[in-house]
Amino acid sequence: MELIGTPNLLTQKDKHIQKVVSFEKTKVVNIQLQVGESISEHDSAADVLVIVRSGKVSFNVENETIVVTPENILHMSPKEKHSLLAIEPSDLLVLQINQ
Repeated sequence: MELIGTPNLLTQKDKHIQKVVSFEKTKVVNIQLQVGESISEHDSAADVLVIVRSGKVSFNVENETIVVTPENILHMSPKEKHSLLAIEPSDLLVLQINQ
């Protein structure tokens, strides 16, 4: 068992992206964004789960827009092109799971 902490940097003005932990075929990344901050279009070779711990984030996945909040989880298949924009100050965990 391992208890892993993630920083709370939402008071900073710039976006923050940090690898939290990786093991076997999984990598966990913490992303913190202020309102209006974005991450440009990209894809991943892995399955991706996005868990919004706080805030609200708009994802554009393959030209479809979806809002992700703490009430839901976004799954993206490998190679799905996506970008994101923070609607509110947001704290996300991104799990990249290789097959």
